Amino acid sequence: MTYFNRRAERLIREALARGDLENLPGKGKPIDLSEYFKTPEKWRIAYDILKSAGYIPEEMELKKEIENLKQKLQTSSDSEKDNLSRVLNETSMQYNMLMERYKKKK
Repeated sequence: MTYFNRRAERLIREALARGDLENLPGKGKPIDLSEYFKTPEKWRIAYDILKSAGYIPEEMELKKEIENLKQKLQTSSDSEKDNLSRVLNETSMQYNMLMERYKKKK
């Protein structure tokens, strides 16, 4: 076992003893890796680093926005639906164009 591994193990044991790892989000639930495996393999490490730094890639922001707009559309009044539909279509088109650019770079 290397020095790094021994040090990491010691730090984990100390954190467990202090109870620092008791109230983590998602504790006791399976990890959802579906988004991870949807990401092209060559981009996974970069995305993980960016995610850890609090940065969300543009396509992920667009996907979240699309989902939010779909939910709003279901609960909106008739007067709001036209505007929300227009914004949803524009956002979806922006997302699709971005994904096409990524495909061309492969």
